[in-house]
Amino acid sequence: MKNQQQAAAPSAQQVPKNKQTTLGLYVDAAQAYEMWKADPEHVKIIDVRTPEEYAFVGHPDECWNVPLAFVTYHRKDDKFEWAPKWNTGFVDEVKKLAGPKDTLLLMCRSGDRSAMAVNQLATAGYKNAYTIIDGFEGDKVDDPGSVFHGKRMRNGWKNSVPWVYTIDPERIILEEGASKQTQ
Repeated sequence: MKNQQQAAAPSAQQVPKNKQTTLGLYVDAAQAYEMWKADPEHVKIIDVRTPEEYAFVGHPDECWNVPLAFVTYHRKDDKFEWAPKWNTGFVDEVKKLAGPKDTLLLMCRSGDRSAMAVNQLATAGYKNAYTIIDGFEGDKVDDPGSVFHGKRMRNGWKNSVPWVYTIDPERIILEEGASKQTQ
């Protein structure tokens, strides 16, 4: 099954530069779902979006939420500001979930952050880390005549395969170091 998925996977030339990884392993959401169904014990789906995205936009029921970044919020000069805070424990959290021989399928909103996450894992020695190039929400519809123009409805997990809003607290990292505090 794995070789069939690799053969059908997009090549690096078909993947936008911002979604390319050092490992060069790519699947779309539908292919990722089929890979997971074929071997759920050794194929791990890791959603690298923020806990807010994971909870409020939805997620695959079978995935783990290990954020690549968290969102910080504060007021400055009477203005509301937010910014990403990179999760320095990202690789360590993934190591708790998956061994080096497992197949990892990484997903974000649309494929950019998951590519960054795959590169971090590749640096840490993982060889079977794929980026789901269309992410959870998918790519934008590019049709000025459509009521969905500019909306992320063209592909992606949310538009292709089953997903949920329910939260399993054992499968979500809410803040950096959270799992270290409970051990």
